[in-house]
Amino acid sequence: MGATLKIYQMKSLQGMSHPRVIVLGNEKGGTGKSTVSMHIITYLLKHGYSVASIDIDARQGTLSRYLSNRAQQKEKNRPDLAMPKHFEIFNSTLENRTEANAEETERFDETFAKCQDCDFVVIDTPGNDTFLSRYAHSHADVVITPINDSLIDLDMLVRLDPASKEILKPSLYAENVWDQKKNKAIRNHGKIDWVVVRNRKNIAHAKGKNSIEPILSALSKRIGFRFVCGFSERIIFKELFLEGMTLTDIDPKSQKMRLAHVAARQELVQLMDAILGNHTDKQVKQISA
Repeated sequence: MGATLKIYQMKSLQGMSHPRVIVLGNEKGGTGKSTVSMHIITYLLKHGYSVASIDIDARQGTLSRYLSNRAQQKEKNRPDLAMPKHFEIFNSTLENRTEANAEETERFDETFAKCQDCDFVVIDTPGNDTFLSRYAHSHADVVITPINDSLIDLDMLVRLDPASKEILKPSLYAENVWDQKKNKAIRNHGKIDWVVVRNRKNIAHAKGKNSIEPILSALSKRIGFRFVCGFSERIIFKELFLEGMTLTDIDPKSQKMRLAHVAARQELVQLMDAILGNHTDKQVKQISA
């Protein structure tokens, strides 16, 4: 019952000297950023890529705790578990905002320099607007924004007319991503691929949630992002967090697979295909998971 993972040879790995940078970001908590971050990290590690991870939500530290749980699991039960090169960056405590920004820039630049020997850098950001988060966004090749599959969470992307559901204007976060696209273009002529992930979908009420799809479709053309489906709301993700494990670590040949495992793994395959497939050449390998 294993799904087939498509492993792409990334253009960034062919003759390019810098790693591909994936930033998980929005300005709202509880959307599954760290869960998606961890699954991207382990997916890439499983298939032979070197990965650095940076937690700039270090005060909350969900990704760092996830990786700490994984390190314990590796030491006690699963020596085969691959680990990224992990870093935490804390916000400056300086009161002067200009000095604090300069200190955070230096911290990020020093950390980022240590990641240059990796194929990918995955950065998890906080659920609020900070200078450090904006600076990290400006280094992204791909920005992934998970949102809960509801009209409430759309407010993080766009302001809607409450009666007609018509789009009034982009949100502050959408404007921020647009600003960081411009900043990256100025810095090195680079581009940012913005991917909005409809995440934590409620299986029992899936039909009722479909009303956000036409809004996302219209919005994607207006402010320039792609939208894809992420993970449904499943208890398995809470279980995996405590064990430091992800769906990629479950071996269907040696471990009993529940129906939820199979469905969640298929969601992972589709998500990674959508995220990575936009940056590939024609060379594709099929690997049975």
